[in-house]
Amino acid sequence: QVQLVESGGGLVQAGGSLRLSCAASALTFSRFQLGWFRQAPGKEREFVAVIRWSGLRYYADSVKGRFTISRDNAKNTVYLQMNSLNPEDTAVYFCAAGVDGGLQYDYWGQGTQVTVSS
Repeated sequence: QVQLVESGGGLVQAGGSLRLSCAASALTFSRFQLGWFRQAPGKEREFVAVIRWSGLRYYADSVKGRFTISRDNAKNTVYLQMNSLNPEDTAVYFCAAGVDGGLQYDYWGQGTQVTVSS
């Protein structure tokens, strides 16, 4: 059974940094692109970043220049380095896996809370 498990969330002051991790199991990692999404209270889930198997990365405009997505294929893990955090980044962050190059994400983690205080 495929599992994605996020970790690294927490409470941080504005301007601070956090690094999220997402470990995948029972997944042929090389076939998948890995994405990060977030959902703030009262808002819809939104795209944050994705990394293709090739290493190609895409970011939401709201995080470009502040967040960096990376993957360690040997560890079946994807990371999200978040710098210069602001209160608008407060949300539950989810990692997801989808067939590389596709639009759909088939597997989702349970989410990790990120709270940025002003």
